[in-house]
Amino acid sequence: MKTEDTPFEGGPMDGRVLPVLLGITSHPPRTYRIPVPDPHGGPPTVLVYRRVPRTQGARPGLSRRWKYEYDPEGKQSSRLRWPWSKPDATPPGKPHDSDE
Repeated sequence: MKTEDTPFEGGPMDGRVLPVLLGITSHPPRTYRIPVPDPHGGPPTVLVYRRVPRTQGARPGLSRRWKYEYDPEGKQSSRLRWPWSKPDATPPGKPHDSDE
């Protein structure tokens, strides 16, 4: 498996460089989750880092290298959205509220 030394910015991992496994397209994963065990035996805390471009590639708009930036909110990554997929949230109210 191929790895790339990737820097981390922000949060508890600020300034560290870790070897990250690359995928089929030679890119690291979009999100990197690091479970941190609780010292008191509780559920682990998960640190979430998002992949962002580090330097510009040979052509503008292309990036050859990546880094991870800390995401304090740690929201779930966006899923694949197909044209036939349902929207994430439904609008408030019932469909026929205005007909009455």
